[in-house]
Amino acid sequence: MFRYLQTSVLAAALTLASGAALAAGYPEKPITVVVGFSAGGGTDVMARTTAPFIEKYLGGGASLVVKNVPGASGQIGITEVATSDADGYTLGTYNLPGMMARTLDREADYSADSFTFLANVVNDPNVIVTSKKSGLDTMDKLLAEAKANPLAVTVAMSSLGGDDHFALNKLQNLTGTEFTIVPFKGSAPARTALMGGHVAMAILNISEVANFRDELNVLGVAKAERSEFAPNLPTFREQGLDLVNGSMRGFVAPDGLPEDVRSKLLEAFRQLAKDPEFLNAMKETANPVEVAVGDDFRALNAEVYDLAKQVWETTPWN
Repeated sequence: MFRYLQTSVLAAALTLASGAALAAGYPEKPITVVVGFSAGGGTDVMARTTAPFIEKYLGGGASLVVKNVPGASGQIGITEVATSDADGYTLGTYNLPGMMARTLDREADYSADSFTFLANVVNDPNVIVTSKKSGLDTMDKLLAEAKANPLAVTVAMSSLGGDDHFALNKLQNLTGTEFTIVPFKGSAPARTALMGGHVAMAILNISEVANFRDELNVLGVAKAERSEFAPNLPTFREQGLDLVNGSMRGFVAPDGLPEDVRSKLLEAFRQLAKDPEFLNAMKETANPVEVAVGDDFRALNAEVYDLAKQVWETTPWN
């Protein structure tokens, strides 16, 4: 028995030592960041802007490689993350409310318990934009057209069950209007279709239209107060519509991440949240920073899931 205990203690000690050594050396190879949407959209821009600063605070020559896996409103990419090895070498972008909405409107191979929640980074308000070719350059004109011709106004958005869709749902309920949705595999192709005049209107996020304002009509911002990135644009509340909505974007890893690796990643996100260079880089891409790390991010996810479930139960989107 004594020999067995000695062996067990030695094995446990070796396991702990090897785990500590692994974490001390982490990362020892490139880290893949899976983005479940097309390149050029808001989530992709957030990931590519954030990645160099995570590398900086992980240290040791860390390298983050962004991998775009678009499709099924982000479900394909986030499922890849959920089913990857929990070794710290696969991270993924995580959007709210979209990722939790995917568990309501279809069979999903993941749940909130599938992830180690690292950090929310951005809270990006929705905007309503119209094509210059549409002639609908004010909210009054847009709503008048929608009321006069129900379902005639086509709306581009990145996905069903995401923040864009929730914003449209709120708009229709507030105004008694009906629009025809044209979903895309990301915000970048939705924006391209709008600029080409293939749809009349789009619901996007402020970061996704910041560099295209000369080519689009931006009719309002779904924020309680004016955005620092568009101080000349009125909120919808200023126009008599109580429409506040947006997209939260952050990072997760598979559930079961080694605690030392998790701690190292969480500390990197805490550090970048205070980094003036990071905050300036995010400002240049019109990404409103709102960092919630670890358990705070998990709690935020639970809160948004409850809201998405209420919407699904009262006004299902498919």
